[in-house]
Amino acid sequence: MAFLQTQDLTIGYASKVVQEKLSLSLERGALVCLLGTNGCGKSTLLRTLSYLQKPLSGEIFFEGTPLSKMTAEERSTLFSLVLTDSVEVENMSVYNLVAMGRFPYTSWSGKLKQEDRLIVEKVISQVNLVDKKYQFINQLSDGERQRAVIAKALAQETPLVILDEPTAHLDLPSRIEVMMLLKRLAHEMGKCFILSSHELDLSMQLADVIWLMDKGIYVGIPEDLMLSGIFTRVFGSKSYGFDEYDGHFSVFYRKGEKQVSVCGDGLYTTWLKRALKRNSIDVVEQSGINIEAKNGKFLVQNKYECSTISEVLEKLCLIEKE
Repeated sequence: MAFLQTQDLTIGYASKVVQEKLSLSLERGALVCLLGTNGCGKSTLLRTLSYLQKPLSGEIFFEGTPLSKMTAEERSTLFSLVLTDSVEVENMSVYNLVAMGRFPYTSWSGKLKQEDRLIVEKVISQVNLVDKKYQFINQLSDGERQRAVIAKALAQETPLVILDEPTAHLDLPSRIEVMMLLKRLAHEMGKCFILSSHELDLSMQLADVIWLMDKGIYVGIPEDLMLSGIFTRVFGSKSYGFDEYDGHFSVFYRKGEKQVSVCGDGLYTTWLKRALKRNSIDVVEQSGINIEAKNGKFLVQNKYECSTISEVLEKLCLIEKE
């Protein structure tokens, strides 16, 4: 059941409407990925949902109560926020950073009670940073640092966690790790995580729900949105687009000036065909040039044996000059 809903929500600035009349809802226990091209309003929407920025019109309801009727203190127990900027602090341990997430529940002195300390320990464990909890933030890898920031948001114990491009500064393994962590936490803790992202491939594989922002927002599970054709329309171009069969981006290569036939199967044949396509060489059923992939080797024209795809490409250049 939806715990947060928007009604005719219009977002933007005094001089510019970014999106209007949005009717959205969020449910607990889900990872929601907000996708769209640059400038479509993803960050504006997240700032508005977290009430850092007031709506131009319309309303946001939490379990039926308008956020506009709540105090800042009340809202701080409903949602926590992780921003895009990389955390750069010195002489602060992971434990102390995560403990800052308890600010809505501590007195003016910020002193932690036993209950607060138990929660801090728990969320540090949930993001797999127990062995790092007394290290300084600036001694962590980028991926570990981002997990620490997520733990701080978890320590706030809110049903909704909003993240603005949480993988923006991370390498590929760390991006995958963070996305998988958020998916696991959403399901295990019954929270809703909504994050903006440019990670289209990862979002297609891990999101429970996608909000695809264009002129308006298209909502659905990844597979339904793919079948609707909206991904191709929003992100496609004459040079690239989404592969409708595997949900990954594909480059549209120009038609090849050469043609070859390829026989064999398995991984070697797959990557051989990709290399040929990338070099604008068309693979056809019958051709004057044939390549066989077998037992980890490549045989060109039944006489040139190659151990790598690079060698195959070199042989093809030589054959063309013959």
